[in-house]
Amino acid sequence: MNTKLHAVTDEDGRPIRFLMTAGQVSGYTGAAALLDSLPPAEWLLADRGYDANWFRDA
Repeated sequence: MNTKLHAVTDEDGRPIRFLMTAGQVSGYTGAAALLDSLPPAEWLLADRGYDANWFRDA
């Protein structure tokens, strides 16, 4: 059994929101769950596993 940790951080790397999912769950599940938690920003730094048009557009 394993887990995935998803986090939204501020510009200093401090966690703002945090979510843990089962390891076999798609990373998009965590991304979608945290999407509304993202603060307004001009840039987003994310793992390329989140490289989807719907995520970038949102």
